[in-house]
Amino acid sequence: MISENDSVHAAASASGSEANARTLLQQNRIAYAVAEVAATADLHPGVTIIHNILTDSVEYMSRQGTVLLQTTLPALRAMGPDYHKVFFNPTDVADYLPKILKMVGSSDPSAVVSFFQQVRTTQSAEYSWYFSITRVLLRDTDGSPLLLITTACPIDPLHHVTHKVSRLLEENNFLRQHSASFSTLTAREREVLRRLALGLSAPEIAEELFLSAATVETHRRNLRRKLGIRTSYELTEYARAFDLI
Repeated sequence: MISENDSVHAAASASGSEANARTLLQQNRIAYAVAEVAATADLHPGVTIIHNILTDSVEYMSRQGTVLLQTTLPALRAMGPDYHKVFFNPTDVADYLPKILKMVGSSDPSAVVSFFQQVRTTQSAEYSWYFSITRVLLRDTDGSPLLLITTACPIDPLHHVTHKVSRLLEENNFLRQHSASFSTLTAREREVLRRLALGLSAPEIAEELFLSAATVETHRRNLRRKLGIRTSYELTEYARAFDLI
């Protein structure tokens, strides 16, 4: 006769066997997908990176990438999640990571995310600009993502677009960090902020908005208090980031 404990033990063993079988299947599918990409990755322009979502680590990187980063594939794998901290500007990551997470959660097999990012080597404190594009390479049988594949291409530091991208990302970061403060401004305060950023004096603003100069000065003080700013340059930063000028 089979006891209740025997039944529980048998069920647990069966469950464990199923989990092991699924893990083995995942590993085999991952190895096959990586091998397919690796067969030609070194022939492609740019750097090819495969990220293992299960381990949150680099599964594969083409030779051009390991040479640029002055490291090895085993070393990258051993870093685990710290890979991002070592090589990438955290400010950029905060901008594009939500987009990648949204893409990963999408059921669209053709969904991709493109973004600019700053990368540095283990030997350098200086960042270099790259344009990258990412998509899901492999999903599990239940549809959950297993691998991401990214192609990253360096941007010529002398190209004019590099400076524009840098400025745009700085504005985006400023907007994200100060949106709560900006949201406290009234419509009238935003009108005054715009004109101050354009270099108008209090009397000129008063004339345009049909206000007294004293009222404009009150708005100016409120702006400095709410936004925590002290200089005209900071006023201009707010106006530019929030599309007032």
